[in-house]
Amino acid sequence: MSSSPPRTPPARRLGWHDPGVRSAIYQVLAVGIVALAIWFLISNLLHNLSSRHITTGFAFLHREAGFDIGQTLVAYTPASTYGRAIWIGILNTLLVSVLGVVFSTLLGTLVGIGRLSRNWLIAKLAMLYVEAVRNVPLLLQLFFWYSIITEGMPGPRQAHRPLPGVFLSNRGLKVPALHGESAGWMLLGLVLALAGIAALHYWGRRRQQATGRPFALGRWALALIVTLPFFGWLVSGRHLVLQTPVLRGFNFAGGWTLSPELAALLLGLVVYTTAFTAEVVRSGIQAVDVGQWEAAGSLGLRRALVLRLVVLPQALRVIVPPMTSQYLNLAKNSSLAVAIGYPDIVSILDTTINQTGQAIEGVLLIMAAYLTVSLTISFFMNWYNRRVALVER
Repeated sequence: MSSSPPRTPPARRLGWHDPGVRSAIYQVLAVGIVALAIWFLISNLLHNLSSRHITTGFAFLHREAGFDIGQTLVAYTPASTYGRAIWIGILNTLLVSVLGVVFSTLLGTLVGIGRLSRNWLIAKLAMLYVEAVRNVPLLLQLFFWYSIITEGMPGPRQAHRPLPGVFLSNRGLKVPALHGESAGWMLLGLVLALAGIAALHYWGRRRQQATGRPFALGRWALALIVTLPFFGWLVSGRHLVLQTPVLRGFNFAGGWTLSPELAALLLGLVVYTTAFTAEVVRSGIQAVDVGQWEAAGSLGLRRALVLRLVVLPQALRVIVPPMTSQYLNLAKNSSLAVAIGYPDIVSILDTTINQTGQAIEGVLLIMAAYLTVSLTISFFMNWYNRRVALVER
């Protein structure tokens, strides 16, 4: 019995007719062209700046800003640096974006469900809201809300007083606020309590899946929310004072202020984004098979329970990707705040550029800030989408 020697594959001849070689050459040429274009743009920019004796760099961030900012979340004075002022702008942008995402999600879900209501009036009102709001430019809506707040509200002396210590005027909403060294510690305790509740919720679900025994999260959540801020108040020396707004001269003093610019921007962004979010929710609900409604209804479940327990969990898997786009749009649309004077990152860097002349560095900082916020939102939503997606076997 004879055995034939194994055949050796023929040697591969590299040449232009080889698809792999052509692909590699095309990729090298593409990368070379892009690198050459970037080098040309940068060298041309540096040459023009040098010829006009314009200095470059980010050393201006350590210089004194010299301008005031109306809405700040952390301490700031005109003697602070430009870097501190830009940080204030980033925090203000994050504040509007986070609040806008939360409120537009809640309202958008309600309006989206209302569009599918069997009640004729609710369905038509929801449709009218969506069609009227999403077809008007956001910039016009911001001007509308800002004029309503600043021109339609009375002055500080004739301010509305819906609750004791709460004033509503064309200077904004003034409410009592807690001041003192213990306020920061109590806020830290509240954040730790929320993190602990999230950890307990995750652990409780894992334990229920493993043993079938539910975990009573409510009493533990209440205990954490009460105990940890109180502990922060104790360890910080119990320095806490409740300040109530008081009218002094032409404006109020003390308390916490929701400025007209922040109120108009937040209202405009929420109303505008809610219309698009409602359509996303409506399409997600309609994507669930009608048989799911019929099967759950045949068990005797009411329509509200079918929607909450059967339909919405399935629709959530469909609406997460388009909802991510709406969140990204809301964060980027917050840059229109400069039109009504809200001190976001764009407004503060515009002032910085006018004072220092560092236009290129300022634009780069704006782009980096929005890119970071958008990539963070995208990363979190993609992670959540993978968590709720069905795993096929």
